[in-house]
Amino acid sequence: MWLSSKTGLRCGLTTALRSGLSLDLPCSGFYLRSLHVGQVFSLTRTFSEQDLVQFSVLTGDSNPLHLDQDFVKTTVYSRPLVHGVLVNGLISALLGSNAPGCILLKQEIRFPAPLFTNEPVLAQVQVQRVRLSTALVSVRVQTKDQTENLKVVLEGTVTVKIHQFNKEGQN
Repeated sequence: MWLSSKTGLRCGLTTALRSGLSLDLPCSGFYLRSLHVGQVFSLTRTFSEQDLVQFSVLTGDSNPLHLDQDFVKTTVYSRPLVHGVLVNGLISALLGSNAPGCILLKQEIRFPAPLFTNEPVLAQVQVQRVRLSTALVSVRVQTKDQTENLKVVLEGTVTVKIHQFNKEGQN
């Protein structure tokens, strides 16, 4: 999973996970003074059935729409749905990696279409407004369905508090 910005600035941060795996999480190092209206950050990700199982174990969400293929077949869906909160986690990844130290203040999102396992998604945030210590960003996660049509699976707005850091990276 790689994050990118229109400015092209990236840096790597490796976080060791308890399971012995490592995850490369680049961070752009943007702070309030360098966020500007129109700036866009994006990432792509494909969620597997194993991702859904791991998320369910962590959260206790055992809804069969996410985990039970036989149950899903009795509904209008063809395969397991990715948890909406898991999809929303992509927005958290983008904001946390591109605006280190930001704190979510408000979020208004909707899920106009389902996301299924093994569908690659593109998550994007775009800076809409920057005021004092907050930034308003629009968010969108979309994928192409089986007929190659774009479908939006998450959209909305997020307001975050951005901490200002001095040159040494301290408040």
